[in-house]
Amino acid sequence: MRAIDTHCHASPYWFEPIEVMIHQMELNSVEKSLLVQFFGVYDNDYLIQQAETYPQKFRVAGLVDHTKNHAKEDIENLSSRGVQAIRFTADTKSPGADPYHIWKCAESVGMTATVMGAAEHYADEYFETVIQTCPNLQFVIEHLGGVGAFFGPGRPSSDIPYEVYKKTLSLAKYENVAIKMTGLGEFCERPRPLPQPMPFLEIPPVIEMALEAFGTSRVMWGSDYPPVSAREGYRNSLSFPYDYLNLTSEEKDKIFYTNAIKYWGFK
Repeated sequence: MRAIDTHCHASPYWFEPIEVMIHQMELNSVEKSLLVQFFGVYDNDYLIQQAETYPQKFRVAGLVDHTKNHAKEDIENLSSRGVQAIRFTADTKSPGADPYHIWKCAESVGMTATVMGAAEHYADEYFETVIQTCPNLQFVIEHLGGVGAFFGPGRPSSDIPYEVYKKTLSLAKYENVAIKMTGLGEFCERPRPLPQPMPFLEIPPVIEMALEAFGTSRVMWGSDYPPVSAREGYRNSLSFPYDYLNLTSEEKDKIFYTNAIKYWGFK
């Protein structure tokens, strides 16, 4: 099994520093990772330094404050420093007359938009209008469209919002939209007592639904490390879905490896 992680975080001041991420990658034979800036941090220097130190291992998705007048210049600066992507929320709106301004800025420099959001925000008409407004911007939906209750912002209920999720999956009709799948612990509640070796006895078919909508060429795996350590853990976030999915080895290789090269410019 080959693997590239398209969603992880690193910081010396929150979560874990890069050395811990590298250790996890080496333990689990993960070759490369996309370092995604977490919300509230607009200084991307630490992540950029890691990509410069390990150019064969890391790519960066940075974050800018879209409410500032210099947001466009910030995006252009990150692009000039080799940052491949900008992180948004699905409801991001620039202040002023053009709410799509910040999205257009990313499009103009050829960056990818990695997009966080609640399930309802992905399914909202506004996000689809953003996609229509920026046909040359590559969008990657994070966290399986926000259907899980057990990550980041999560949801108040573990029930999957299937009707909302179907609206999000309908965005697959746009060729410039892809989606990240996650470890099973984002949307499967931890059983008590814990069965072994596979703890999740009932697995909602949300990954299968994403694959049906987007196909194996537009779905990619991301661990959400280190927050995943509070769920099933890094290794299990990789091995559980890999073993669970009823796909050919070639199809799995796309999801867990080659799609990441295509979308994030790994060498």
